[in-house]
Amino acid sequence: MKFPITKSRGGAAALVAAVALVLAGCSSGDSGSESSESAGGGGGDSMSDANLAITFLPKNLGNAYFDTSNSVGGASAIEEFGGTYEEVGPAEATPDSQVSFINTATQQGVGALVVSANDPAAICDALNEARDAGVKVVTYDSDTNAECRDIFINQATAEGIAQVQVDMIAEQIGDAGQIAILSASANATNQNAWIEMMEEILAADHPDIELVETVYGDDDDQTSFDKTAALLQTYPDLKGIISPTTVGISAAARYLSTSDAKGEVAITGLGTPNQMREYVEDGTVTEFALWNPADLGYLAAYAAKALIEGEITGAEGDTFEAGELGSYEVGADGTVLLGEPYRFNADNIGDFDF
Repeated sequence: MKFPITKSRGGAAALVAAVALVLAGCSSGDSGSESSESAGGGGGDSMSDANLAITFLPKNLGNAYFDTSNSVGGASAIEEFGGTYEEVGPAEATPDSQVSFINTATQQGVGALVVSANDPAAICDALNEARDAGVKVVTYDSDTNAECRDIFINQATAEGIAQVQVDMIAEQIGDAGQIAILSASANATNQNAWIEMMEEILAADHPDIELVETVYGDDDDQTSFDKTAALLQTYPDLKGIISPTTVGISAAARYLSTSDAKGEVAITGLGTPNQMREYVEDGTVTEFALWNPADLGYLAAYAAKALIEGEITGAEGDTFEAGELGSYEVGADGTVLLGEPYRFNADNIGDFDF
């Protein structure tokens, strides 16, 4: 599997991420939604007559991570195979905010929905109505209950993501002291799975590290910034923060970079290089991790294509081709694994542009 982002895709991702950081938290219009189409031209350019109209539905718009996975990775894949790309979504990542967008896509008769779920159950009824209408459903980044979708594109195993974050914080604080977790929304399935495993790893292997609290920034920059400030005020002996969300880690780093806690409190978790570069370079952040979000969206788009064209059904053992990423196999519970997380630090961050 390829992890590093390709240079052609990375340059676009850098621009998208920079713009998204400026616009994060802003409404995209009166309805709080927006959409865009790729230059792919529509399903008529495909080598089949399949309905390759694919709609991406992230947790929320104005999020650099999803701009990279969707508008860069997903859109480029769909352009490659001649489909039609669209992205829609809510302004805020609340449990049921995605339902109306699912219903609209169903009414429009899209070929597939690619969804990062804000809640494992809140959108299930809407997704199953879409599937009953012939829409294929791929989840990515954050899964629904398995009976609500055809395939889940898992960015990395929950065990791997949890382990790398615990390893990094333990190394950075000398394996002792108080830490906190700054998560996204309280209902995010991926975040909760990672946190549960981090708690288990800490209890089993790091007896001198105390997890004092888990707080939620709702994948909102200002909320995450404020939660970071509150943690430091509440726990004056805090040694580190793990933030398993790209919005949270950058907001926490921004707060720490201008506070007296810079250099005293470690911040690590999951982030993108372009978001975190300045904080690595100024010494606020030592190391963080992530997978390639552009490749995640790219793989999700090719999985949607394979489902639409009947190449796979989501059954364990199914295989399909994902363009430049190569061949993938469907595992248990309809899960396709992208790869392992990667650590970014001062020695290698200059090699990445997304």
